[in-house]
Amino acid sequence: MRLMLFDIDGTLVTSRGAGRRAVKAALLSVYGTSGATDDYDLRGKTDQRILFDVTEAAGLAREAVKERIDEYFEAYARVLAEQIGDGRDVVTLPGVSDVVRTLHGTDGVVLGLLTGNIEEGARIKLAPTGLWSYFAVGAFGSDHLDRRHLPSLAARRAHALVGHPFRPEEVLVIGDTPLDIDCARAFGAVAVAVATGFHSRDELASERPDFLFDDLGDVERVVAAFLGSDRASPP
Repeated sequence: MRLMLFDIDGTLVTSRGAGRRAVKAALLSVYGTSGATDDYDLRGKTDQRILFDVTEAAGLAREAVKERIDEYFEAYARVLAEQIGDGRDVVTLPGVSDVVRTLHGTDGVVLGLLTGNIEEGARIKLAPTGLWSYFAVGAFGSDHLDRRHLPSLAARRAHALVGHPFRPEEVLVIGDTPLDIDCARAFGAVAVAVATGFHSRDELASERPDFLFDDLGDVERVVAAFLGSDRASPP
């Protein structure tokens, strides 16, 4: 069997900055400062990591931030839903819908999410695309601030769901940042990089993923690579 774990932002969709705007508004509402949110590099970071990095840089003690973390994420989800609205600004990236639907209908494949988004944020971003229901399991930024912990968590959840204990080599992590590659490596999973985010193909190639695609537009080739994944040389 194969467990295929997809990142969201820059991999499945782009939401045209809605996440950053929601972070900024929620920080200001709950903690009274948005810090250096405009300059912070969100790419590949979990929502918890973003919260702690920005607030600590602004001089807030971590314990004080933790005390209001539930309030913060409730505010974040509320603003994100307002920003996403009817979803017209959520753009599904090339080939994504066809790849996801094809894999979903393939025996021996379990589809999941591995994302820095909190679970509610992931749902808000994916719901307008019609893709949310295709993902049976997930590991989210609400589960742990360190992305490296998420692949093993997703694999355990998939095991509980389908009764198959997924070995690391049976797990694919598909993402658009070096941190996606890094978390795959930490678990021993197959690292699949796609250059549809804000990192160039050359930047991703320097991290030596097992597979590297400009995008997922060549659906037949992408699906064949995913199903036959055995750490072959990147195409």
